Amino acid sequence: MTSLTIAEAAAQTGLTAHTLRYYERDGLMLAAPERAASGHRRYSERDLTWIELINRLRSTGMPIRDVRRYAGLVRDGDGNEAERLALLKAHRERVEAQLAEVTGHLRAIDHKIGIYEGKVAPTG
Repeated sequence: MTSLTIAEAAAQTGLTAHTLRYYERDGLMLAAPERAASGHRRYSERDLTWIELINRLRSTGMPIRDVRRYAGLVRDGDGNEAERLALLKAHRERVEAQLAEVTGHLRAIDHKIGIYEGKVAPTG
């Protein structure tokens, strides 16, 4: 299994090295990344997969405190799956509500586009 430096992990995830350090410091990671003999962080595929999930949760509006809570539950291991499920379902409901709101906005924009296309369309 290959491991990546923090710069390589940052490039692959689209995050900054500062953000990756923050994720670790703030308890968002499942475990601290391994360290090379030099003391530098080395990110595994498992780390990168987890970072991708964090990014998805954050991109869909999950608050840091909920990501931290979810990470803690996963770190705690088996036996708390119902709590993990409840947290993710609650987040899913919020995302669906946001999606419905944005879809409504898109319909309004499409309506206006239709009006203007009708006025700009060549006649004849």
